[in-house]
Amino acid sequence: MKKKKTYTISIYSEDNIGLLNRISAIFLKRHINIVSFSTSLSEIEGVFRFIIVVNISPDQIKKIVLQIEKQVDVIKAFFHTDNETIYQESALYKVKSSSLFEERHIQNVIKESHANIVTVSPDFFVIEKTGFRHETEDLRMKLVEYGLLQFVRSGRISVTKSKMGISEILNTFKNKNK
Repeated sequence: MKKKKTYTISIYSEDNIGLLNRISAIFLKRHINIVSFSTSLSEIEGVFRFIIVVNISPDQIKKIVLQIEKQVDVIKAFFHTDNETIYQESALYKVKSSSLFEERHIQNVIKESHANIVTVSPDFFVIEKTGFRHETEDLRMKLVEYGLLQFVRSGRISVTKSKMGISEILNTFKNKNK
């Protein structure tokens, strides 16, 4: 069996209901766990971008991307290794306010983590941290002793280091349909 690697899959698609279910079914049928998932508008008007992170073999990634591209609503899908992308995640941490005022060391933890306090109330305060998963996880572990009340982390967001050429693909697609 070939060694598994971490891949980021970028899917450009139209905004149609049901695509998420069909894409997730592709992974489900092959018993592949999705490590991270996010979606947003893309750099192209009317086109959405899914970012999916998986740990699979090089053979599997090629097959998965080909299967994804067979979906009617998918314009184009790409896959990249971590070395080929620039990526980050965001996290929010809700912590008891008493620790902010009674435990001065927590302020050093926040500062050393390059995190920001985004709101403070009498009962809690919220910290925001953007970085790699191990960085957001490290801060989570440190905040547990200060009364971590809630924690949430986004899926990976990424851009490629090299040009993907999706705009050219879309222009070709539009010209064919005229």
